[in-house]
Amino acid sequence: METLGSATVICSDKTGTLTQNEMTVTRIAADGHVISVSGIGYNPNGEFFRDGELVNLRDYPAILTTLWVGALNNDAVLETSGESAGETTYRMVGDPTEGALIVAAAKVGTLPNPLNQAYPRIQEIPFDSERKRMITVHTVRDPRPDDISPFYDDKHREWYVVAEKGAPDIVLHQCTHYQNKADEAVPLDDEQRRRILAVNDQMTQDALRVLGMAYRVVNDLDENGDGEVTNHELEHGLIFVGLIGMIDPARPEVPPALKIARRAGIRTVMITGDYPKTAQAIAEDIGLMQADHQVLTGDDLDQMSAETLQKEVQRTDVFARVSPQHKMRIVQALRANGEVVAMTGDGVNDAPSIKQADIGVAMGITGTDVTKEAADMVLTDDNYASIVSAVEQGRIIYSNIRKFVFFLLSSNIAEIMIIFLATILGLPMPLTAIQLLWLNLVTDGAPALALAVEKGDPDIMQRQPRSQKESIINRSMSLGMVIQTVGQTGVTLLAFGLGLIWHLEAGAMLPAGMNPITYILQHDWSGIDVQTAETMAFVTLSLCELFRAYTVRSERVSIFKLGFFSNSAMQYAVGFSIFLIILVTTVPFLQPIFNTHALSLREWSVVIGLALIPAIAEEITKFWFRHADRQQIPA
Repeated sequence: METLGSATVICSDKTGTLTQNEMTVTRIAADGHVISVSGIGYNPNGEFFRDGELVNLRDYPAILTTLWVGALNNDAVLETSGESAGETTYRMVGDPTEGALIVAAAKVGTLPNPLNQAYPRIQEIPFDSERKRMITVHTVRDPRPDDISPFYDDKHREWYVVAEKGAPDIVLHQCTHYQNKADEAVPLDDEQRRRILAVNDQMTQDALRVLGMAYRVVNDLDENGDGEVTNHELEHGLIFVGLIGMIDPARPEVPPALKIARRAGIRTVMITGDYPKTAQAIAEDIGLMQADHQVLTGDDLDQMSAETLQKEVQRTDVFARVSPQHKMRIVQALRANGEVVAMTGDGVNDAPSIKQADIGVAMGITGTDVTKEAADMVLTDDNYASIVSAVEQGRIIYSNIRKFVFFLLSSNIAEIMIIFLATILGLPMPLTAIQLLWLNLVTDGAPALALAVEKGDPDIMQRQPRSQKESIINRSMSLGMVIQTVGQTGVTLLAFGLGLIWHLEAGAMLPAGMNPITYILQHDWSGIDVQTAETMAFVTLSLCELFRAYTVRSERVSIFKLGFFSNSAMQYAVGFSIFLIILVTTVPFLQPIFNTHALSLREWSVVIGLALIPAIAEEITKFWFRHADRQQIPA
């Protein structure tokens, strides 16, 4: 929590952390046509439009093929979850990106179960962050001549369909043909590749996450005849069919959280596998991208030395198309610049970068067990805003620990100094042993516990992160402890001295015309009961600490701005302690135990007035600190 509160950079994934992780297909591009898709979320109800006009996808076979490939090459499952307002509700089991493909295919009538029964999967090469693609191999059962499948071949009653989806540039690189408007596979030349990539760029500029779809139909997977089907045999000679663009809306709570983090001196860096233009568009939309900052890709990082990256990372807000290995280098570069880095991750390959960071943050929903074990904290809702809230809680907890330490140390040092100075001056002991125990257990203990549950300063997320090298007892706390030690020691000894004078006057022991202070210092107090003075010292110091407990609730903010009654625990602690002080000074059978007596009105007025002085000194000290802060921080 101490480190979290001093974080200066949050490196966050995009999908699911900055966004809602509920992908929706909104655009499909194939055979020179661009089709828009209506509907949101995982409800499989929607329509298809071209230039604003409703269309029938049977007139666009390449679009249908694109959807079929996305539905075949898929591990997600769409399920009904009940009804709401008379309508069926759905839930997605699996990866949100694959779920969006299933929903889009369902909107045209292609349901996963019948499709998987017609094309059973017999082999797959799973998606990973290095390959950036996934391949599945399917066989066909009981083909019919009237089958509308684009994979039907009347020359072969047994054949295989190789379906691939992945990053458009990667998929396109493995294709030798593309499906044209006439629903034919024709050679893929450089001009057509440029057109496809131009459409991809346009979609990414519109903040869409884009996947490329390709397939191949073969009647024998083992082309080499060696009894082993290699990746190369599956992935070469593919037919490119189309692009599917989907959007993952930003979480509505993320833009305000980004502003809070920026005011708190925390920079947020987006790290994603998406295309640079897609990542930049989303970063600009949520307010993460700063005007003079840049976007770097994984390829850019590969060409940079550690020294160059250390320099460039200072003005880079988005890292796109990166792998887990790149995350390690980013963390190392940031830490080399003296930053305190919080890094998020969910996959097994993210574990090293999470371990490398000052604060490793694992995703609680999508994160793997390995990642959670390696992390310092687990984000149960996978939400960036929760990271910012955790930083705030870290600052509050650390601040409360400082208040706790400051309150107890300054009070205890004052008690030591009171006994020490009284001994040096030859005075009677101002406090008995049982009174000291009472002060530590009741008067100090209860308010200190109330400080531990303080809600935090209202401006705690408007301060710059503290340095990790800074001691918990820093310069300002040390100065405050000196002021409070002097203040509490002085008023307690003053109350004790007044009690001694009144004791001498009551017994007519003070010689006429003699300075009371001189007489007190020269008088032999051995064997004399100075109960009045001890009671006044005891009550003064007790009230000093109780009144100070309110002012210690913030190191900078005035108690008048903070509010006297905003911490209910403090009311109970102080009220209970004052009640007990009254008991031990007024109840007859408790007075001999604590060596006290009931204070007169004159004595109460003195001890209350003196007890307020350290609290007033605390407020003056905080005012001076606020003034010094304003002088140091630019407007």
